[in-house]
Amino acid sequence: MSESEAVRKTETIPQWKQAEVDELVEFIESYASVGIVGVAGIPSRQLQNMRRDLHGSAEVRMSRNTLTRRALEDVDDGLEQLTEFVSGQVALIGTNDNPFGLYQQLEASKTPAPINAGEIAPNDIVIPEGDTGIDPGPFVGELQQVGAEARIMDGSIMVTADSTVLETGEEVSDELANVLGELGIEPKEVGLDLRSVYSEGVLFEPDELAIDVDEYRADVESAAAAARNLSVNAAYPTARTAGTLLAKAAGEAKSVGLFAAIEDPELVPDLVAKADGQVRALAALIDDDEALPEELRGVEAPAAAEEADDESSDEDEDTQTDTDEDTDADDADDDDDDDGGDGAEGLGAMFG
Repeated sequence: MSESEAVRKTETIPQWKQAEVDELVEFIESYASVGIVGVAGIPSRQLQNMRRDLHGSAEVRMSRNTLTRRALEDVDDGLEQLTEFVSGQVALIGTNDNPFGLYQQLEASKTPAPINAGEIAPNDIVIPEGDTGIDPGPFVGELQQVGAEARIMDGSIMVTADSTVLETGEEVSDELANVLGELGIEPKEVGLDLRSVYSEGVLFEPDELAIDVDEYRADVESAAAAARNLSVNAAYPTARTAGTLLAKAAGEAKSVGLFAAIEDPELVPDLVAKADGQVRALAALIDDDEALPEELRGVEAPAAAEEADDESSDEDEDTQTDTDEDTDADDADDDDDDDGGDGAEGLGAMFG
């Protein structure tokens, strides 16, 4: 700590300031996640509405920046890292939800708003192609003056192509502010701008919190299914795959038994059915009905059954390559249904 910081930390402050710092410390310590949000440019009424909408999930606490910094430093425990984000018009925000859910909630609460002259464009400002709905008059000149491609057509002022009239970071002129207001274009979003959040010993910045939850969930589910299939194909038993491995082994044992015509009580019905099909197929090839028993005369070859038996035999021989993927995919779908509850629960807890 530098000498100037030591002086600032040890200097005597008025009682009302100390009381405010104490309240801020209490606020910070009462939440699992604490962050800094920018509130610049938000009208007072809209800010009150935002605070009301957050009630029950998060709380916003505004104070002087110097007192906010002091409170964060007094709490310490890593929270002093947030002091570098305390500049301009900011406030503390506290929640017991996870920071990912907080970020999504704050982003969803942002609303479009008009931009005023002198403000800096947060993104490229575009006047879209189409009919402005404004009668011919001097406004067409105002549009052209700010850089829009406009002319009078069919008794109305038309913008003939999407026109970028201001790029990100440039200052809005009086003329452009008037044109945008006349067209009802609201090029900026107003809302609590999350600068950083400290939660469970980790400092999160907005770009780390801006993730697609649905895509993330799909990636986790895909990874879980792939890991399970790998476990099954490698015959590596786990609590999740033991049942599938046993079922797979039982199916393979049955296929071997049928192929080798082993007279096991559990295989007898299948062996009899297989033999019956083979007899009928052979009988269908004999043209002389007199040479056949009465019950086999006129029968047709059970082609489908015979092909199925042949395919079954082929699959038995290649069980490690051909059937694993199909069996595992089906089993993985079933098991994924079982696992899905746990995964969704975990993701729900993570993202709020």
